[in-house]
This record gives sequence, structure tokens and C-alpha cells, in this order.
Amino acid sequence: MKNMRPHQNRIGNRHPEHLNMHQIGPGDLATSEWQQAGLTLPNLDRMHQYRLDRICALLKQQGLAGILLYDPINIRYATGTTNMQVWLLHNAGRYTYVSAEGKVVLWEFDHCDFLADHSKVVTQIRPCISWFYFCAGTRIDEQAKKWANEIYDVVLELGKGNKKIAIDKCNDEGIKELEHLGLSIENGEVIMELARAIKGEDEINAMRCAVHATDAAIKIMHSHLEPGISEQRLWSYLHAENIARGGEWIETRLLSSGPRCNPWYQECSGRIIENGDLVGFDTDMIGAYGICVDTSRTWLCGTKAPTSEQKNIYQMAYDQIQFNTELLRSGTTFKELTHNALQYDPNEYNHYSFLYHGVGLCDEAPGIYFKEAWESYGYDGVLEPGMVMCVESYVGHKAGGSGVKLENQVLITENGPEVLTLYPFETQLLSK
Repeated sequence: MKNMRPHQNRIGNRHPEHLNMHQIGPGDLATSEWQQAGLTLPNLDRMHQYRLDRICALLKQQGLAGILLYDPINIRYATGTTNMQVWLLHNAGRYTYVSAEGKVVLWEFDHCDFLADHSKVVTQIRPCISWFYFCAGTRIDEQAKKWANEIYDVVLELGKGNKKIAIDKCNDEGIKELEHLGLSIENGEVIMELARAIKGEDEINAMRCAVHATDAAIKIMHSHLEPGISEQRLWSYLHAENIARGGEWIETRLLSSGPRCNPWYQECSGRIIENGDLVGFDTDMIGAYGICVDTSRTWLCGTKAPTSEQKNIYQMAYDQIQFNTELLRSGTTFKELTHNALQYDPNEYNHYSFLYHGVGLCDEAPGIYFKEAWESYGYDGVLEPGMVMCVESYVGHKAGGSGVKLENQVLITENGPEVLTLYPFETQLLSK
């Protein structure tokens, strides 16, 4: 390609200090635990090629020359590379173009080109042109023009004249410059959500490893639950154990106790957890291999016996996810899930935002709504083998009192649903 230096896999020629986390791997703690559990580690090179092939197939179906990606999660999916993921979620300093024919151009942040050394799917690397205000200041228009001209040249060269592309995220200035040059632009979020929806064998192996690491982290957090600990201190153990096992970040702080459990969505605070409190949490964890593990459990703190109200609400939530899990069968439509799932009277009980949602590198499509939201927000589709869905339940009386959050992550297979998140439920809270 013109004016580009080719990307070469230079791992063997670099100094050890230049090995990045992908080359080192999740670490001995995680891999030894996975080995003891008999888990199969993913073949990362094969996983990256599978993901790239899915993107290219969709681009060809849509008649697109390629897709320009800014979302760090989409860049990871397309390239197998990362760089300051959370910072780059809100600073547009790294981007990738994937052509329909499988050429991958990565524009890397300043002095970071070596971070892609491990990737066998990245074709070329260029230094990025950052035109967000932090980097460009009053020169946004100037830098955006430079950026657009470079993108345009790459699209034309790799697309053989096809000027139709998709973009996942981009400020208006960039869109206008590309359109001024003659490019036609479509919504790239759709392409990437569809690509990420069906997991390959290696992605599923990676998810099993990430789930196992999450369960280990949850167990350690659980061991620290006792009266007198604060919500924030309890939550910190999950962060620490996730990172120790090669995990990356946690997207929310959803842990609450006692009266803060109802309604849901309170993030953890300095409140001191008391004997007899229910404690609910939602991991929302970006764990090992960048895989999201989305598990919710509710525990009883201390030595007090659970109240009848606590047991009743817990049983309702437990029954809901058990029943709704059985509906997750290949060929079932999203509309059928909405209308056949076990749901409680929304006038009497608070519930979660979704009955189900997809999950992979983060929370993903589809989002399956409750009956009362179908006409306003629902959209249809079909469950397929290789999809992974989270089954959600939150139950709390609108009048107040106890609230319970439960959630499992479930693989859709030809033979029915397979629950991946196996951390045990609280048998002392089950009323049956």
C-alpha cells in the first residue's frame, strides 16, 4: 500500500520490556486455575481470524468497501489489539479500517505502534491524526481535513473505487469531511453487533476461562462479606481478583445492601453492611481475554436467619431466571421471548431493564424487553447457536422492602441452553 510501512510481526526481535499483555497472557494464577479445572485455552490467532472473517462477510453482504472503527471494543474485535481501552473510549486517538477483502489498517496512538506486534491480522500501521479537542485545540478543522484525506485515499485504494463505507463512531466534523470527499457512510454499529453476535469455538473457550476467573473472584469477595464491612470495600475485592487473573475493568459499581437494594441500580457506597442485610451485585466485568462476564447474585450477610419477605422475593427472582433460561433455544424469536417469559406484575414489582441481553466483549445486542415495552422498543430476531445471552432478574416490591438481583450467562447450543456462570445460589434464601 502506498505511503504505508508494512506491519511486521517482530516479537522475536524486540526486547522483553516491549512484550505487551497479550503476548504475556493472563498470567500464572489464572492459567493454573484453568488447567486444574480442565479448561481448554483459546487459540488466539485463530480467534482473531474468525472475527475478521465475520466482519468481512458482513461488509460484502452490504456491498461496503470497508468499515472505520473508533470504539476500542470494536477495534479489539477486528484486530486482537488494545491500547488504554477506557481512556480511548472517550478520547478519539486510535482507529482502524477493515476492508471487505480483509486488509486491516491500524492508526495507532502516539509512540504505540509496537503494541500490535502480536497481531497476525493487522496489515499496516500508521500514526493516528487526532482531531479531538484535547489534541487539536483550535485546529480541529485543519486536522480533520488531513484525517479525512488519508482515510479517503485508503478507502479508494483498498476498495477499488467503491466509496461506500460504514463507521461505528465519529464526530460530525469527520463525517462531513468524508462526505465532502464523496464517501457514502452507513451505521457501522449494526455491522459490528451482528459480527460479534455469533461466537466461535475459541471465543467460547475464552469465555469459559473468563467465567471461571470471575467465579474465583466472586468467591473471594463472598469470603469478605461480614457485618461491618462497607459496600465499597467489599466491591474492591472483585476488582482486585479480576485484575490478578488478567481481567481489565468493571463497567459499573452495581453493589448495594439492605434498604439500598430496592429499587435497583444503586452503585456501591460507603454504607456499612449490617447483620441480616441482603447484598446484591452485578459484575459487569471485562475479564480475561477482554471477555465480559455478567453475573448477578444476592447474598445474606451475617448470622441472622432470613425473613419470610427476603425468602419470598429471592424465590421469585430465582424462579424467573430458571424458567426464562429454558426458553433460550435455537430458532426462538426475540418476540417469543418477550411474550413467553415469566414476568411479574409491573404495577406491583420493580423489575430490571431487560429480560435478556447478548454478551461478548461487553453487553451486546440483542436487548429483549418486557411485554409493556415491546411496542415502544422491541425488535425481532432469532436465537442462533453460538449466541450468548444473559438472563436477568430483579424483583422488589414497589412499596419498598427487600430487593433481589440474579443473572446468569447462557450459551445457545443446538441442544438447548448451557448455563456458563455456575456460582451457587443462596440455598438459605430459597423458600421452597
